[in-house]
Amino acid sequence: MRKLIIIMLAFCAGFSIMCFELLGGRMLAPFFGSSVYVWGSIITVFMLALSLGYLSGGKFSLYRPSLKKFGGIFLVASLALLPSIFFSENLFEFVFERIEDPRYGSLVAATFVFLVPSIILGMIAPYSVRILTVSADSSGHTAGFLYFVSTLGSAIGTILTSFYLVLWLEVNQILWLTFSILFLCGCLALVVSALEVKREQAIEPAFENQQSES
Repeated sequence: MRKLIIIMLAFCAGFSIMCFELLGGRMLAPFFGSSVYVWGSIITVFMLALSLGYLSGGKFSLYRPSLKKFGGIFLVASLALLPSIFFSENLFEFVFERIEDPRYGSLVAATFVFLVPSIILGMIAPYSVRILTVSADSSGHTAGFLYFVSTLGSAIGTILTSFYLVLWLEVNQILWLTFSILFLCGCLALVVSALEVKREQAIEPAFENQQSES
């Protein structure tokens, strides 16, 4: 059950990252256009953010990793999306009025809106590897499998967002959908973590009774 939950959460994280990245182009287009400069800015910001997220997630996983903390990352990531929902247009307009060059304007605007949420989303992959790894011998296989699941989620998120969601929903609605996915993933991880704690608490007295009887 625990393994299945972690795999599903890694898939949803990959899905959400690419969904958010593709929406970045639609969000910036009214202000800076959709040229190669804009997409270059978006990709640069996301790659930088994910690299920082991988580094931070790896370090964070060294301190008593748990499913509860894993769920907390999802909840924080969902909350980090809220500024992009409520304030992105104001921030883009603010940058657009001050930086006329679409290359640097789009880069600065993308940094303001996409950097922090993407860093937090990037923390999910290395943390999931840490809490799912049971031994050093299997760590390589576990990491490869989880990155496969996450990348598969990213591929499906790319296709679903670019082919369908942008046609059916407005940008803010897709952002709310992404927020909901991350928030529900975080809640699910916390619920499973709480159930695991209750199960352990129920097992310990039974184990102690068996020892005392023996």
